[in-house]
Amino acid sequence: MTDKTKTQGTVIPSWIERYDRVMVVVGVVGPFATLPQLYKLFFSHAQHASGQSLTTWVLYTLTSALWLGYGLAKKDPAIYLGNGISMVMNALMVVGIVLHAGVTF
Repeated sequence: MTDKTKTQGTVIPSWIERYDRVMVVVGVVGPFATLPQLYKLFFSHAQHASGQSLTTWVLYTLTSALWLGYGLAKKDPAIYLGNGISMVMNALMVVGIVLHAGVTF
């Protein structure tokens, strides 16, 4: 059992535990890919806000909120950290679209 660890009554291969740690980092870093979009929306290209789909960003926000709740319920940081950050980023996109283009589809 050198490459397995006992966790909560189950045996989990150690590579999965390492992969879990990697996925926490990916979950935290990944949502920041939205930053350039937010920058354009709020600072450099606000006039193009109407080209963004409000419906899409609202759905992204709701989906992230559901995953955040699921991750918290499961106490899994690989799920709740990234989705919590995504929810905030997506909600900021919704706010920006509404501020600069109004309620659109």
